[in-house]
Amino acid sequence: MTVQCYFPKWSTLERRNKLIELFTRSGGFCVFGHKKCLIPQHHYGLFIEDLIADWKQADREQRQAEWFAELKAIHSLGERTFPLRGQFSAISKEIWGGSQPLFYLQGLGMSGITLKPFAKVRLTSSYMRLYINLGDALRKVSKSKRRKAIRYGKPLPKQAEERVGGIIREAVKDYLKH
Repeated sequence: MTVQCYFPKWSTLERRNKLIELFTRSGGFCVFGHKKCLIPQHHYGLFIEDLIADWKQADREQRQAEWFAELKAIHSLGERTFPLRGQFSAISKEIWGGSQPLFYLQGLGMSGITLKPFAKVRLTSSYMRLYINLGDALRKVSKSKRRKAIRYGKPLPKQAEERVGGIIREAVKDYLKH
C-alpha cells in the first residue's frame, strides 16, 4: 500500500527546502537570529506565513504572464498576405475599399417645406451626410407604404427601391466628382 502525499501548488521542492533551512537555522524562533526577539514578524510562524503569501502572489503573477503570452501567441498571425485579421496591406486596402458600397441609406423622410420625399445618406468611410431630394420617385407607391417606409423603415416595393437607389447613386457620384 502506497501513501500519496499532496502538497499545495506553492510548495515546490526548492521552497520546502528553504522552509526547512529557515527552521533549522532559527530553531523555530527569530529567523534573523536575534536573542529574545520582541518583533512578532521575525518569529518563524508569522515569517513563513508572509513568505508563503509572497510565493503564492508570485505564482499567480507567473501564471497570468504565461496566460497572456499564450493568448498573444494564439491570436497573432505571422502572415503579411491578404489578412482576414490584423493589419491591412496596400493591396488588401484596395480590395476591401472596392467591395464597400458608396453610401449607406440611413432613412427616408418628407420635407416640410417642399412636401417632397428625401433620403438621408451617409457616405462610406466618412461622417458626411447627404440629404437627397427624391422628387417623384415614390409617386407610384401607395400613401400607406410610403408612410411605413418613412416612419418605420419598412422596405419599399422593388421598382420603387430601384428608382430610389438609382437617384441616390447618381447624386452621390455627382457629389464625389466635385
